[in-house]
Amino acid sequence: MKIRKLNLAFAYGAGVAIAPGLIAHAQTSSTVAIAATPPMGWSSWNHFGEKVTAADVKAAADALVESGMRDAGYIYVNVDDGWQGTRDASGRIQPNSRFGDMKALSDYIHSKGLKLGIYSSPGAQTCTGFEGSLGHELQDAQTYGEWGVDYLKYDLCTLGGIIGTYGPKSKEIPYRDTLAQMQHAYELMHRALASVSRPIVYSFCQYGFGNSWRWAASDGANLWRTTGDIRDNYQRMINIGFSQNGLEKYAGPGHWNDPDMLEVGNGGMSHDEYLSHMSLWALLAAPLLAGNDLRTMSDDTRKILMNREVIEIDQDAAGIQAHRAWSEGTTEIWVKQLADGSSAVGLFNQADWMASVDVDFRRLGFPGKVYVRNVWTKDDLGSFAHEFSTLVPRHGVVLLEVRMASK
Repeated sequence: MKIRKLNLAFAYGAGVAIAPGLIAHAQTSSTVAIAATPPMGWSSWNHFGEKVTAADVKAAADALVESGMRDAGYIYVNVDDGWQGTRDASGRIQPNSRFGDMKALSDYIHSKGLKLGIYSSPGAQTCTGFEGSLGHELQDAQTYGEWGVDYLKYDLCTLGGIIGTYGPKSKEIPYRDTLAQMQHAYELMHRALASVSRPIVYSFCQYGFGNSWRWAASDGANLWRTTGDIRDNYQRMINIGFSQNGLEKYAGPGHWNDPDMLEVGNGGMSHDEYLSHMSLWALLAAPLLAGNDLRTMSDDTRKILMNREVIEIDQDAAGIQAHRAWSEGTTEIWVKQLADGSSAVGLFNQADWMASVDVDFRRLGFPGKVYVRNVWTKDDLGSFAHEFSTLVPRHGVVLLEVRMASK
């Protein structure tokens, strides 16, 4: 979501009323069950922006089913910014004319074996100027519950003097106060969601402000953005992905670092660059939220998004996020330990030319002979004593599964 309209005075305070007895902290067994693996699905923002319609969302749901993506794990259909209308006399949020009956949309999504996601902001307005949840947190949460919402993306945007990761807009608002107010705002919506009699995935979209990975889980988040917005170009994507190194200790079942949505299939990157994108997000145990037009995606895009072995790496039960094993020049090697004792290993080449990448498996924790498989090509490459070398395309990746070889 693009950061815009951040010029409002910081009006949020601790005095907003909420029903007594609501649970304040989220890292419970129930939240782990909600997002035991990184959420997978589709989001409207990257392709449709704020002009998305109910018809677009229904078509995306249809495409998830018809393409086989639902059966591969893509189950959330997330309506991003642009669905909101005004509030009625009682303060209840109404969808705008492009959406109409949100309960009917929810029922349609659920009839397809999918789940509905929705979007709001802790500020008075969303990023594109639609109605936010400030002062209506409990009311909105209860409305979402009545509609059958399964996922909430809560986008910082107009919450006063905060500008993403860049600090307070106004020098009159100390950083410590701004951060505390933001944490309070996100926890307040968590309490409201906890009062709803259905599980709702809670996604913090506040761009990593205040090192959110350190505190978001205790404020109820199942996932939290760690960076600014992704764009459909290689340099922005790879910079965001590689910036996740060091954050792996904060990720795990029920709580995930979120480097933003997938751009695969939107046309701004080459085939090899999209392979790098999907590989890196899978290694990072990142949410896999497709952001393309599912109705018109090519076979190449479908194959990237639906590679079962890549998805299994992302959805591995251990929930371990990859880390950078080492880098040299324009090449990087990332390693993700998997629940069965094997490892997923990504060999990335950022150069504008093909590069040879050498791997010493002893440095990855494999003391003896290993068995290696190329995940994208589905080729079993055989056994190697210690070292392995391969060519990696320009801006490309070789994604390997490595396990101890049988004696």
